[in-house]
Order: sequence, then C-alpha cells, then structure tokens
Amino acid sequence: MHEYSEKVIEHFRNPKNVGMIEDPDGVGEIGDPHCGDFMKVYIKIEHDTVKDVKYQIRGCPASIACASTMTELAIGKHLDDAMVITDEDIVEALDGLPEFKIHCSAWAQQASSWPLWTTLKTI
Repeated sequence: MHEYSEKVIEHFRNPKNVGMIEDPDGVGEIGDPHCGDFMKVYIKIEHDTVKDVKYQIRGCPASIACASTMTELAIGKHLDDAMVITDEDIVEALDGLPEFKIHCSAWAQQASSWPLWTTLKTI
C-alpha cells in the first residue's frame, strides 16, 4: 500500500461511520459495474443540518477510504453545504490518491449527492 497516503491507509483500516441508520431521512445507492464496487448511504437530517451519515460498502481500500472521508466531510454541515462536497474535497482530505484510484473519490461524491437519494423525506 505504499502508493496510498497515511490518511487513506488509516481510513481503510479504521473506516468511520460504517453501518445503517434506523429510520433514515434518505438512502442513496451507487455501484460501478467495471470494478464491482457498491455503496449504500444513509442520511439523517435535523434542522437542515446533516446529523449523521452511514454507509455499507463493498470495494477496494481507496473506495472505503473515500466513503469514510465523505461521511466526515458531510456530518455537521448545513444540507446546502453538504450537497456541494466535491471529489476534489475528498481527495484533498485524504492527502491525495494514486491516479488510477481517483475515480473512487468521484464515486463516493456521487453517492453523497442528494439527487441520487431515493427516499429523502421532506424536512
């Protein structure tokens, strides 16, 4: 794993916010048929603020690290601010990714983009 930053390795070995949310305000799913990665994301919103984000994932170390980082970037943010988290924000928070794994950050960002949510409740 010498091509990964220490932050990527840490998020892979100790991923944050893994799991499900009971009675979520929204659920999003995304998968990549080319590499086989799949993620389901759950969100809880309180007073227009992202109170919690959890995910279930099947993916490579970079995908897991990107999903973990995405949740940390979103939790506590106003919903409008969370909606504009970019894949570049995720890569920057991880101190970079190898070029051949950059798509993992876009994948995590897409999973957190609210138009993808299938059950976002009216707040």
